[in-house]
Amino acid sequence: MKMSARTRVVIAKPGLDGHDRGVKIVARALRDAGMEVIYTGLHQTPEQIVETTIQEDADAVGLSVLSGAHMTLFRRVIELLAERGAQDVVVFGGGIIPDEDLPELERLGVARIFTPGATTESIVEWARSHIA
Repeated sequence: MKMSARTRVVIAKPGLDGHDRGVKIVARALRDAGMEVIYTGLHQTPEQIVETTIQEDADAVGLSVLSGAHMTLFRRVIELLAERGAQDVVVFGGGIIPDEDLPELERLGVARIFTPGATTESIVEWARSHIA
């Protein structure tokens, strides 16, 4: 079953991390599953990511964080979405994120974190069932 073309997902690489192979693979998998994917590119600030999410009227935003700054970056994106009245945007992500940080990210409002080893199939399956 293909998703509606109306399902829009912003995929972003916040901060100074320059490794984008994985995020491009995820973007392609979501696109191949029928979603409209907007990839913002490297070195995005939370402000730029949220601005793109609002402008694109996205249903979700996925952050790829390998830099160790995940707590700050996810928190700021969620705060900015709330300030813009976009709390309904699903926030998810992936990267090198320690298991002990997952409960706090969930408490902040991150819907799901995919850690190394997650398959593109599992990401697509989750997105199909959790993004409007």
